[in-house]
Amino acid sequence: MRESQLEMRAQLEAFGQRAEYALSAALPQSNSPPERLHEAMRYAVLGGGKRMRPLLVYATGTALGATLKQLDPSACAVEIIHAYSLVHDDLPAMDDDDLRRGQPTSHRVYGEAMAILAGDALQALAFELLAGHPQLERIDARCRVQMLQTLAVACGPAGMAGGQAFDLEAVGHELSLTELERMHRYKTGALILGSVQLGALSAAVSAGPLWDALQTYGLELGLAFQIQDDILDVLASTETLGKRQGADEAKGKPTYPALIGLDRSQELAQLHMDKAIESLHPLGSEGAILEQLARFTVERGY
Repeated sequence: MRESQLEMRAQLEAFGQRAEYALSAALPQSNSPPERLHEAMRYAVLGGGKRMRPLLVYATGTALGATLKQLDPSACAVEIIHAYSLVHDDLPAMDDDDLRRGQPTSHRVYGEAMAILAGDALQALAFELLAGHPQLERIDARCRVQMLQTLAVACGPAGMAGGQAFDLEAVGHELSLTELERMHRYKTGALILGSVQLGALSAAVSAGPLWDALQTYGLELGLAFQIQDDILDVLASTETLGKRQGADEAKGKPTYPALIGLDRSQELAQLHMDKAIESLHPLGSEGAILEQLARFTVERGY
């Protein structure tokens, strides 16, 4: 591996470690009341994971000149939203999963009622971080409102929640490729795009050629990420994934491998990765870390 690639890998690892510290600091301490709720919130967020969304915030923001301190609130907010979505998705009324990141799911540990409350509280906390974090005080008020709107769109009916609704309705039905792409652009892609947008907004970039390039990057990366997830559900083991292997197929969920086959799915993931990387041209050398993240998206094994 070339030296520059090793340096970028080290930088991404540093971003991941920073996200862990920032998340731990942003979450309520488990010894403060209500203790059980706070414990459930920390369990849901701090249980590991790829931290892809905060990595995207840090990588995008630093490429545009933002400091890591400026980026901490957005990095935490998107990961907390992601964690809340997993808590709710795992519930019996939704996907009914009992394993997440190699550990029992939140409702298995804390019960369904407390898991629902933990998810609700996490969603509120994410917006609280963007609205009131002292590290964002120097950012223009209009830009901060745009950050709040960005996160709301990413996790609302035009984003993650809407995608989950499409997913639930699709169980046992065969979707067209266009319908499957729409579902995944909402369910997974919207929050990945939102992570890129929040990184840019934290650097006071909200329009222009760089913004447009990053929009394309986020859209293409989000789809590549989900296609690779579908592929790994077929190829990877439960131990590697940290969740039940083959769960989507067992539940009759529409996936790319089920619809177009494994080989074509791998080609499509590569195609969207290539489009994401191509879109970074206006960033010049500053886009190298984002290119590395795009390659990780498709090359990862978990």
